[in-house]
Amino acid sequence: MNGITSLDPAAASNFENISPVNQLFNGLVQMDDSLNVKPCIAHSFNISEDGLCYTFYLRNDVFFHNNVCFENGEGRKVTAKDFVYSFNRLFDSKVSSATSLLDKVDRSEKTNYKGFVAVNDSLLKIYIKEPFSAFINILTMKYFSVLPYEAIDYYKFDFRRNPVGTGPFIFKIWEEGTKLILLKNQNYFEKDSNGKRLPYLDAVTVSFIKDRETAFMELLNEKFDMLSGAEAFNSNEVLNKDGSLREFYSKKFYLQKETFLKTDYIGVLIDENLEVVKKSPLKLKAIRKAINYAFDRDKLVKFLRNSIGTAANSGFIPKGMKSYDPDKVKGYTYRPDLVKKLLTEAGFPDGKGLPEISLHATNDYKEQVEFIQSQLAENNIKVTISVEMPSVLRQAVNNCEYTLFKKSWFADYPDEENFMSLFYSKNFSPQGVNFFHFKNEAFDRAYEMVLKEKNEKEKIKLYRQMDSIVIDEAPVIPLFYDEVVRLVNHHITGLTANPLNLLNLKQVIKEKR
Repeated sequence: MNGITSLDPAAASNFENISPVNQLFNGLVQMDDSLNVKPCIAHSFNISEDGLCYTFYLRNDVFFHNNVCFENGEGRKVTAKDFVYSFNRLFDSKVSSATSLLDKVDRSEKTNYKGFVAVNDSLLKIYIKEPFSAFINILTMKYFSVLPYEAIDYYKFDFRRNPVGTGPFIFKIWEEGTKLILLKNQNYFEKDSNGKRLPYLDAVTVSFIKDRETAFMELLNEKFDMLSGAEAFNSNEVLNKDGSLREFYSKKFYLQKETFLKTDYIGVLIDENLEVVKKSPLKLKAIRKAINYAFDRDKLVKFLRNSIGTAANSGFIPKGMKSYDPDKVKGYTYRPDLVKKLLTEAGFPDGKGLPEISLHATNDYKEQVEFIQSQLAENNIKVTISVEMPSVLRQAVNNCEYTLFKKSWFADYPDEENFMSLFYSKNFSPQGVNFFHFKNEAFDRAYEMVLKEKNEKEKIKLYRQMDSIVIDEAPVIPLFYDEVVRLVNHHITGLTANPLNLLNLKQVIKEKR
């Protein structure tokens, strides 16, 4: 696992931070492994008929972890006021990277300038400006965990290193860049189906080893119980081309695979108001479509990823989402005949006169983009590859400096809106996530309708309509829909996987040898 930067839920913006925060903190609601919203600290909730008021009824048996920030060091009971405090803290952009998620919260005169209201200790109300069907899903994100004001007063900016939550595990030690140790919360409120208090494990150790060969050796030697992520090990060494575990390793551990709500893609900047686009052949839809047809996604997944993931032959919305259906949203497959036709249509028969295009990517994806480069060359489309540092690429893409770039997008919460927000015209980068500067009136209309739509079937129809528009206009080149991959020691049981790749250790059992 890569390094954690903070254990504060307000900074839970990436996988590295989210995983430990999920062990230390809880929210009002939580997501089960089938992506259903379930009660957590709120034992129940309801949404008003107009979709503008969310009411949560809190449990009365949830306590913060024991910590020196409290009187006598004993954690007190969680109340609705703690949620108001925790959520209001997220409005501060110096503290939180979740400020945009709060856009829908109504802090107008109508609500007495309070979007979050503690009616009493066990009753919380949240008001939003307009109906937003994905809002309950957003509340499952780790940003919306509860924390005590005493800990912030006591630790101030050092709270990131001294987390105090309600979760199944309690913070013990964090040696930055080396290891993190968490201990069992003996007073945790959740129980299993037999009434036994969770969690089962006495402690959890997370190690940060950048060298994957070293990490893999530690797993082989049983110093580690699990490795997570396709990048955490040499898949050519461990997996067969069909994605199964090689026989030698299957004796040591098992392979856990699960659909991951993540789409890897090549983005195209198409805003013709920008000088960089005016000079680029990518402003032509026929060229963007030609690139989409000019390489074999199935080969890319099979030979370069050992069948981890699914070729993105449908839309931008990944496999695992309710609206995903390759029969309803038809994407791109390898079609050299159509490449030839589209190049002619664009005024570059057989690629003659087509300027060279520069593709920007990080080193992690060098092999993949080189494969695409070679297939494009076979179809008379010349691409040069520029390998960048992740921070350089991120900044340049945000600032519209590159016309072609390799990125990925994974769901923060399981609603297709998460993916379609990248193409909404009011989300242009650098302020928003529309890195392509894609603008389409029919798309925008459907996007605004879906936010208010409560009917699941209608939502699915609208998402498919939007995804089809994106595919047809081609501001993006979908590559593959990813999978959660873990190598787990045989003596570990109860470890479940889910499409958000959220690590849940509450019901894990480690058999004694």
